[in-house]
Amino acid sequence: MAMLKLTALNNRVKKMKLRIIATVVLSLWLIAPAKAYSPQDLEQLKATGVCPRCDLSDAPLNELNLSFVGANLRDANLNRANMSQVNLERADLSGANLEIADLSRATLIDASLTGVNLKSANLENADLSRAGLIAVNLEGANLRGATMHFTNFRGAKFRLTTMPNGVVTEDRQYW
Repeated sequence: MAMLKLTALNNRVKKMKLRIIATVVLSLWLIAPAKAYSPQDLEQLKATGVCPRCDLSDAPLNELNLSFVGANLRDANLNRANMSQVNLERADLSGANLEIADLSRATLIDASLTGVNLKSANLENADLSRAGLIAVNLEGANLRGATMHFTNFRGAKFRLTTMPNGVVTEDRQYW
């Protein structure tokens, strides 16, 4: 009788350990940052400069030079992408999601960014000369030190945006 109770107790302890391990593994899987970008999309962009509607979220695009083709990244998902020092001169990024993207020291001269989501993006020291940022969301974006000669911000949303001179816009929407 005592042996049966001991076996039952051991089985319950084993089940409890398995549940704890499963819970820990599931929790780590849920909170771990996902690397969502498609390797095929990344290779396509590097080879051709054309990747509309691609998933490049979290992609390492830093120092990539796509100025020779006038890249097409229309409606691409570039959420949290590392695009520091990228050269996207004459690129079409219309409708792209660049939320929380790092575009520090990026070259976006003559680029089209119509309807782009740049919420909380880092554009510190980026060159936005002659770029079209029409109807973009710049809420919480950092534009400190950015070059903006003849940049079109028509219909842009500025809210808690750090401007090139370091001044932060008010906590209200500007349209």
